[in-house]
Amino acid sequence: MQPKLNRLGLGGSATPSPPSSPLRNSPRVHRRTLKLGSAVRPPPPRSLVERVTGALLSLLLRRQGVFLFAPLIYVGLIIFCMGTISLESMPRIISRPAQGSLYRSPQLYRRLKAEMDADNSTDALATIWKHSYKGGTWQPCINMSTNELPESHGYIYIEANGGLNQQRTSICNAVAVAGFLNATLVIPNFHYHSIWRDPSKFKDIYDEDFFIQSLKNDVRIVDKVPEFIMERFDHNMSNVFNFKVKAWAPIEFYTNFVLPKLFEEKLVRISPFANRLSFNVPTPVQRLRCLANYEALKFSVPISTLADKLVSRMREKSANGKYVSVHLRFEEDMVAFSCCIFDGGEEEKKEMNAARERGWRGKFTKRGRVIRPGAIRLNGKCPLTPLEVGLMLRGMGFTNNTAIYLASGKIYKAERNMGPLLEMFPFLQTKESLASAEELAAFKNFSSRMAAIDYSVCLHSEVFVTTQGGNFPHFLIGHRRYLYGGHSKTIKPDKRKLAILFDSRNIGWKALKRQLLNMRMHSDSKGIERKRPNDSIYSYPCPDCMCLYNKTEAPRPPQKADSFNQTII
Repeated sequence: MQPKLNRLGLGGSATPSPPSSPLRNSPRVHRRTLKLGSAVRPPPPRSLVERVTGALLSLLLRRQGVFLFAPLIYVGLIIFCMGTISLESMPRIISRPAQGSLYRSPQLYRRLKAEMDADNSTDALATIWKHSYKGGTWQPCINMSTNELPESHGYIYIEANGGLNQQRTSICNAVAVAGFLNATLVIPNFHYHSIWRDPSKFKDIYDEDFFIQSLKNDVRIVDKVPEFIMERFDHNMSNVFNFKVKAWAPIEFYTNFVLPKLFEEKLVRISPFANRLSFNVPTPVQRLRCLANYEALKFSVPISTLADKLVSRMREKSANGKYVSVHLRFEEDMVAFSCCIFDGGEEEKKEMNAARERGWRGKFTKRGRVIRPGAIRLNGKCPLTPLEVGLMLRGMGFTNNTAIYLASGKIYKAERNMGPLLEMFPFLQTKESLASAEELAAFKNFSSRMAAIDYSVCLHSEVFVTTQGGNFPHFLIGHRRYLYGGHSKTIKPDKRKLAILFDSRNIGWKALKRQLLNMRMHSDSKGIERKRPNDSIYSYPCPDCMCLYNKTEAPRPPQKADSFNQTII
């Protein structure tokens, strides 16, 4: 008979084996030895505290409901103890706002004014730009096309929305899209906006004939849609199919969706069109953007004529023919939109609340929206006041005889806020002070035309200072790079650092000036920058619109452009 297998699958006897003996060092053996070898020792006597603690724990364990009252007992003991202590003997916790979260620039100005007025030791205009590109020099090199254009696939009509420079984005993107699709571009229509309130047309701001002529070998451009096309839509543009394009759309969107409709209808409309094309596009498309922005778009003759006069007058008023231009954004709507607090007290608070409600009805009073002015200031989002601009420029080494051109709208509370800036820079000018009332009459009630004059004067200054960001400096920085060998010659201050510096109660003039000079040097070092992915060619024209040449190499003439019109059929 075969032996029975156990559950482990091993052969052996069916009789169970006795348990193995415990190990020699097992605690069981040790305890058993103690019990057998000697008498059992009685436990040591417990103290009174241990007996009371044990009794309480035993009671609580038997009556677990007592735990429900434990928090109440604890709170009651705390209240009893607090009632026996005098509040006057308790230390007081004083909450101080973080440095840089409050607007204390006027106090700093009054404290440092005497020392600042006595310091005219340096002239920043003479030595401000020292940084150069070590690898060579950047020069414009947009390739020019000489090919005949193939037959057009249809007409593209776009509506450019926004202010002057947002409309400029729309125009350049429209040129790029029309050229890529081999379409005829209708001169863009400027959308009237309730904020800018400018009814100007394309030809009122830009030289239309020059624009068409400059692009004639790349894109067909007409001033209006032909009659035989409009007849198909009952002469009503609202009957034309309108594409609602998402912001920063890739160029493939236009190939896959707009082009088939263009073949079918021969006329398509895209509205609105600002920022409706990605920054990253093929080289031929980017070339058209460069060509439109830096070569084809020139201001109309009336605007450019007056701007040239103002540039000449600024150079005449400066000691060495050089002047500084400052883009100051301290208009009422900008101050209101920032939600920052300045030194106007209750009057300022009421006026800003009213301005926010007029311009952005309900946006700032939505349920759950929390506005923290101190955090906004610390984050560098508050617009610089005229006083802060003056302090910054004096600290950067610009003397009080520096010629300053101020590009701005109507300054909020100008009578009070402009005073300190004029004290620091008495040779400050604006377009209103440089031009006569008769010269400005044709532009006075048109915000885009006035902005175009400011743009032109700032473009030709030795130094451009931006204080708040936006489309105006965005385009101007790129345009200056295009004109000045790749260097923007622009001061772009670190406003987070400025907020802390201007709120320093113990800082002296020399220490403040040292910090601001370092900030100016940083702007110089960042003047020459190449475009990175997702950057705009409108701010960074290198290398898409400019070429790098060795210092000993003469710039080459523009080359013939590669045509891509034949690829779309």
